[in-house]
Amino acid sequence: MKVRNIRRFAMLAVCAALVIGGVVSFPVAAQGPVKAPIPYPDPPDLGLGGAAVNRLPIDQIVTYKALPEYHQAPMLDKFVADGTLPPVQDRLPKEPAVYLKSGMKDGIGEYGDLWRGFSACPTAGYNYMANVSMGWFGIESYTVHYGALVKTGPLFRATQDIEPMPEIAKSWEWSADGMQLTMHLIEGAKWSDGVPFTADDVMFTWDGYIQDTNVNAPRSKDAWSWDGKFATLEKVDDFTVKFTFPVSKPYDAFYLMNEGNFDVMPAHQLQPLHPKWSTANPKPTYKDFTNALAPDHLPLVTMGPWVITEYKTDELMIMRRNPYYWKVDEAGNQLPYFDEVQYRKGPSGIGRDLCTIAGDCDHMNLENPSTFVQAMTAAQESTSKFNVSWGPELLGYGVQFNYALNFGIQDKDRDTAVRELFRDLRFRQALSYATDRDGIAQSVMKGPFLRGWAGGLYPGAPDFDKSSVVYYPYDVASANALLDEIGLKDSNGDGVREFASGAVAGQPIVVQLGASQDAKETQSVAEALVNQWGAIGIKVNMKVIDSQTWTDTQAAGTWDLYVYRGGQEKGLPFTNPNGLAPTTHNFNWHRDTEQTPRVMMDFEKQLVDIINKYKSTFDAAARKELLLEYNKIETENVYDLGVFIGRYGLGTAKRVKNIADGTPVFFYTWVEEAILLDTLWTPTAEQLPQNRPDTIAVYPK
Repeated sequence: MKVRNIRRFAMLAVCAALVIGGVVSFPVAAQGPVKAPIPYPDPPDLGLGGAAVNRLPIDQIVTYKALPEYHQAPMLDKFVADGTLPPVQDRLPKEPAVYLKSGMKDGIGEYGDLWRGFSACPTAGYNYMANVSMGWFGIESYTVHYGALVKTGPLFRATQDIEPMPEIAKSWEWSADGMQLTMHLIEGAKWSDGVPFTADDVMFTWDGYIQDTNVNAPRSKDAWSWDGKFATLEKVDDFTVKFTFPVSKPYDAFYLMNEGNFDVMPAHQLQPLHPKWSTANPKPTYKDFTNALAPDHLPLVTMGPWVITEYKTDELMIMRRNPYYWKVDEAGNQLPYFDEVQYRKGPSGIGRDLCTIAGDCDHMNLENPSTFVQAMTAAQESTSKFNVSWGPELLGYGVQFNYALNFGIQDKDRDTAVRELFRDLRFRQALSYATDRDGIAQSVMKGPFLRGWAGGLYPGAPDFDKSSVVYYPYDVASANALLDEIGLKDSNGDGVREFASGAVAGQPIVVQLGASQDAKETQSVAEALVNQWGAIGIKVNMKVIDSQTWTDTQAAGTWDLYVYRGGQEKGLPFTNPNGLAPTTHNFNWHRDTEQTPRVMMDFEKQLVDIINKYKSTFDAAARKELLLEYNKIETENVYDLGVFIGRYGLGTAKRVKNIADGTPVFFYTWVEEAILLDTLWTPTAEQLPQNRPDTIAVYPK
């Protein structure tokens, strides 16, 4: 960003005299008609600019081939000399992945240095494909995500935008009818403990996680269905697997086998602990399996560039280079360039911003707008150690409703009554009218950087069209009129409306609103909604939840409302179409099981039909038309309640090389997947002292 634009924006943000009551509202008598939706406004021109992305064919970024010779980081020489490690050429696959200079902004790197990260989420364990949080904030990205079948994060740099980059599947081909996809795996690669990687690891991940409905996988069995029929996977040989699909060439399947969704797990370590295969007596339970890799179960076994070797609860995590990592640069230098990754731990994601601003961390995703001005102001100082760049409007905060009538019910009368209320469109519209979106945005950050958002697709999404948005204006009178129409009255004058009928008739309407511990701005939104919805007689109890607790709560269905920071499906729907409508059992807002089937609202059925068509439609114009229809129905029915939209900012250390121009914080996936971490490097003169120099992971015999 140009300095003059930073100064201009910082001045706007600090000095804007916009007096909008974001967190204070007053009851208004419910008189007069309900206001009609208004046109969704255009975004302000912030003049942020930004570096252009240098798009390349994928084969100019990465290829797979044998090279005449290979080299290793100097710190590994002594381990080869004393016999601890085999020579580097014996640790690499037959044809390693080769990152090419043509795809590197700053070229082939120098070994050494460390990358300094920050996490505000507890590390619950390392069994990632069972949905156990390793700590987020990139921790999974440096380790397990480099073992996915394909890679999608760097596609913002590619000349095509759907078919992914190769990863442990180095190539693939479709059958003539498009019903089968044969994938060829890297051959001769090894896990970080030296055990060979084979197709058996892929099949174990498929059978033991994705297909086993007792395991809470990121994308489970029902996500792998088209037209109501399931895909299958079979092993062809030790380095080949074959998918069979019920439809021809479902390209969205690639986004079920990418980083974060199909990270291959080590069968030699975990299969003996799985209830299906364990020979132990007594057999482990599925809970035992989920928790099999506790935070102190180190070092991690991984295919990634770094191995977690040390963890101090809520303090520090250290990763050291993986000597068996299976990628090189085109000069034959085994990657990664960095010897070490260090993670500090803290209570809030804002800590990462402050750490980077202070020069003690190397990266921040500016996703908490309350730190934007501080970051931009610091970035223009001559002594600043970091740069900041900005992307499109993809930073969305909103509220999810739990619509499930048959799933996660604890107090039958109360929970059912609350969820039936959520399923009444008039109630959702009332909450929308009662939400001062622009007021909340300005209370978080004054100026033009944040604005109201209806929900649905992000305004920065390539297929967004504002004509598809049904936008309810802030109008407390309309909210009160709708609640009165439902029959929800405050009969005793205490400021809280009561349920009108059923087993809970006469009881006050009290709902629980969750917010994320690490996504700080979700708490700001929740605090505002406590007041704004309280002003129309809906009592809201706010609860801050850490990431693992939310994952568990969501899986159990035991929640009412939750303030969220949106996922990439709202920006690029083809990356996760199942995240837009309840096409699977584990759809976030309306979960069910085969034993407790969901009862869909009529408009939900429409959304499911649209998304199922979208999944099987590959004509760009037709897909956009489907999304226009989807977004109109979604926003008209307030399926999720958007609050505000903004832009992510990316802050990275100036000393670090090979971060491509125009790298987005959150597009195909999070930025950690986009920047090719294993190719980052620092000139020797600027390298920092490491915590555990000249060490590697030591595995128990």
